[in-house]
Amino acid sequence: MYEFIRAIKEIYRPKSQSETKQEDKKTYFYPQLQTNLDFIRDSFNNSADLTIHEMKLSGINGAVISIDNLTDKEVLGESVIKPLFSHDFSANAKQDLDDIKNKILCTDDVKNITTFEELFKVIMSGFAVIALDGCNVMLSIGIQGFKSRSISEPESDVVQRGSKEGFVEPIRTNMALLRRRMKNPKLYFEVMTLGNLSKTEICLCYLKDIASPDIVVELKRRLRKINIDTVLAAGYIVPYLEDKKGVSLFSTVGITERSDTVCGKIAEGRIAILVDGVPSALIVPYLFVENFQTLDDYSNKPYFATFTRRLKYAAFFIAMMLPGIFAALGTFNPEMFPTLMLNKIAGSIGATPLSLMSETILLQFVYEIMRESGLRMPQPLGYAVSIVGGLVIGDTAINAGLIGAPTLMVVAVAIICSYIIPNLYAPVAILRLAFTVAGGIWGIWGIAALFCFVFINICSKSTFGIPYTAPLSPVGKGALRDVFIRADWKTLSDKSAKVQNMPGSHVGGGA
Repeated sequence: MYEFIRAIKEIYRPKSQSETKQEDKKTYFYPQLQTNLDFIRDSFNNSADLTIHEMKLSGINGAVISIDNLTDKEVLGESVIKPLFSHDFSANAKQDLDDIKNKILCTDDVKNITTFEELFKVIMSGFAVIALDGCNVMLSIGIQGFKSRSISEPESDVVQRGSKEGFVEPIRTNMALLRRRMKNPKLYFEVMTLGNLSKTEICLCYLKDIASPDIVVELKRRLRKINIDTVLAAGYIVPYLEDKKGVSLFSTVGITERSDTVCGKIAEGRIAILVDGVPSALIVPYLFVENFQTLDDYSNKPYFATFTRRLKYAAFFIAMMLPGIFAALGTFNPEMFPTLMLNKIAGSIGATPLSLMSETILLQFVYEIMRESGLRMPQPLGYAVSIVGGLVIGDTAINAGLIGAPTLMVVAVAIICSYIIPNLYAPVAILRLAFTVAGGIWGIWGIAALFCFVFINICSKSTFGIPYTAPLSPVGKGALRDVFIRADWKTLSDKSAKVQNMPGSHVGGGA
């Protein structure tokens, strides 16, 4: 037993920098071409997708190294291999390599590399590499040609009035989407590599003259400290970007699949993080009020955008607290219900075998099971799950006397409200269960105590030194023009009313 406990402690024990971070060893190329090729083959264990095209170029030995299906074969043949065979090479390998770079190749993305680590990275990113015998420098050529999904409408960030272009998996395509929308030379892209094994590229995107230099420096520091083997999704790096002050269900890192949303956030001074292979972008700093902002708010009239904004805030509290309040009043304070409603609720409670709290929790678990099964199963089967679940949880369960109709309606309304704010679905789902338990055990006082705890937790959070509740607390000049009320564009674009204590020049317009 003690051995088991020690093993668990060892797993979760924070490792020191000397244990976790190892210096990358650099292995430089050899002058002999065959030695280099043997080293590459041994490193890849003669993998089937490694392609090495050895050639005789006017008496000098050469090779083109690439990974199958990651390069454009037509461009490789026409712009690289064909010009190499048509050129007369001298006996000086270094001079010949300079001639290939400056006179022969018909591509623009060409650079020198000197280590095997650089070679492995570039060829697995879709580059081709030219090597010559007698030279310890090679040329990498950007002729990527791997297949990828075409640009399409995002599935999660759906808008009525706006672009239908969403991010895709290749990071360079996503960078081009941002550059095409924001034609500003101050828009800066900085590429870094994360993952000891995956070597995943990430890109920081921000406006140099608007983004806070302190936040940029702090973000880079946190990214450099990440020690992880693989980065296969944006969520892998989110915990490293959040301020480590207490535990909270709410995230201070935003995520979106829309390029226009990212451009709006960048214009406010935020920093976007693109991850290669992920069709979404992370946004830092990210504030609590931004969970209730969408791009449609800035396309509709201000009065309607204000109405929908307040509807979202109301839906947030309903989704989080309604089942708990219902359980608390039904258990401890039934006299607070209107008379006709009290008769219905009392009759349903008396006709079911479970207590009101147990019934409410059971329904929430069943709804979550239905949602998860419909989400993970193939789409045709997902429709069948929805139909069967609706029949089971609906009229059949009520007629069988397993659940009460008022409880079913309350839980259904709360869950539907949680879909209005998709960014907050995860914390709302957990808090809904917590409020139900608190209300069922301690009544209204339990609801009030838990609400105060959640409120204090939100107010105590910060994101890169900026209060998570900004611009509500602390309140700056012009802070409330895009929170509960969405002002018109003349007010939002007024640079004389900049919001204080914010990373950018204003709030709004980016959602």
